[in-house]
Amino acid sequence: MSEHIQIFDTTLRDGEQTPGVNFTFDERLKIALQLEKWGVDVIEAGFPASSEGSFKSVESIANALTTTAVCGLARCTKSDIDAVHESTKNAQHRQIHVFLATSPIHLEFKLKKTEEEILASIKENVAYAKTLFNDVQFSPEDATRTPLPFLIKAVQTAVDAGANIINIPDTVGYSYPNEYGQIFKTLIETIESKHEVIYSSHCHDDLGLAVANGLAAFENGARRVEGAINGIGERAGNTSLEEIALALYVRQDHYNLTTNINLSETKNTSDMISRFSGLRVPRNKAIVGRNAFSHESGIHQDGILKNPETYEIMTPQLVGVVKNTLPLGKLSGKHAFSQKLIELGYDLSPDEQVEVFKQFKSVADKKKQVTDRDIHAIMQGSEHEENAMYKVNALQLQFVSNGLQSAVVVIEDKEGNTYQDSSIGSGSITSIYNAIDRIFDQSPELQQYRIESITEGTDAQAEVHVQVEFEDQIYTGIGIDYDILYASCKAYVEAHAKFSETSLKEGVKS
Repeated sequence: MSEHIQIFDTTLRDGEQTPGVNFTFDERLKIALQLEKWGVDVIEAGFPASSEGSFKSVESIANALTTTAVCGLARCTKSDIDAVHESTKNAQHRQIHVFLATSPIHLEFKLKKTEEEILASIKENVAYAKTLFNDVQFSPEDATRTPLPFLIKAVQTAVDAGANIINIPDTVGYSYPNEYGQIFKTLIETIESKHEVIYSSHCHDDLGLAVANGLAAFENGARRVEGAINGIGERAGNTSLEEIALALYVRQDHYNLTTNINLSETKNTSDMISRFSGLRVPRNKAIVGRNAFSHESGIHQDGILKNPETYEIMTPQLVGVVKNTLPLGKLSGKHAFSQKLIELGYDLSPDEQVEVFKQFKSVADKKKQVTDRDIHAIMQGSEHEENAMYKVNALQLQFVSNGLQSAVVVIEDKEGNTYQDSSIGSGSITSIYNAIDRIFDQSPELQQYRIESITEGTDAQAEVHVQVEFEDQIYTGIGIDYDILYASCKAYVEAHAKFSETSLKEGVKS
């Protein structure tokens, strides 16, 4: 019989440590609900002791989920452990993840502690966590650069103190499959315990080996894997959980391991993380990249037409990439549009469908045919409009002289108050952004500006991504529209709004 692999998702914790990624409170809750729908066993919802915002976010997720366990991260300190306990106390299922570095370089330069002090801290704090949680996971940070004798002592100490899950982090992506697998084999054969212990992998992708190392851990007894959607995370990122899930499914003949993952929700989950993080999925990304099921070579095309299995080891439909030949255009009715929404995975109320249908008709008037990607763009734009603190009401541009442009921007907040200002700049984007800065009375630094074509053709919809630095923190914004300048305006306003929302919560006058 096949054995179950626990999928531990850390998109909301390690994934959000990706430079430039800063999920809003609402986005974090939506991500958690989608991860539960995707079928993960455990969600590491955050680091509650790090900030009030993180605490409240973990608390909100703990209150919302019904089947997936909610886990919080804690250092080896009682205050951190208490924060996880308080923020997850209403969860249907909950766990705690306690960590402490064990490698010589971390002990000498970061912690400035001896091995004896590390072991004493593990014993004290894991035992304390066990008084509050049934499931306690311990991680010896930088385990793969920790001498094996001391790693065994640290893990044995944690198990003796009550830890029933041991995670072995390849914190800096240093290890390779044979070496990493051997660590698990040695620990499982060496560690003594009167209770069942599950071993877990957590790998970073600095050498491009995160997924390979995770699979090597399974082959040597690990039954849990930590990772993030699209492989986001510190530096080069984490183990891509969608790649792990599909590897186990496609190669069941080899691994004989199963997960609870709803594979058909894979693409939807990936798209949500890409959208909220502002990180584009590479076209050639395994499983979820745009080219994953594309075939350009004539020889490949001929084989696919004769039998898809000649060049595809999995179908697009398996991961939620649904091809549909039903054309939609300006003559399409509400029923056809409603059916398309269902096929694309959207569950809207009748009132919501009416509003989105109006937007669809507006798009259809500008295009000969509305594709699935157009509809996804409509839904993304609609979701942004609905949840936005501020909406762009009007944008007017005018050429001044000597290459200067003038922009007038009008925005509206949720209470219906309007704000307007104007400015000039060396180009259209500069003048628009100067006007928005004047409205919000801020002078941030634009770190990144990126335009993506959501759909094909000269009538394509544009998606503009910006990363803006306010007070040494990065905030992202997304704008979707046929007009690139209007989309650019929406994106910059959203970044400003996120900063304003954060400042209000922290009691700072923005």
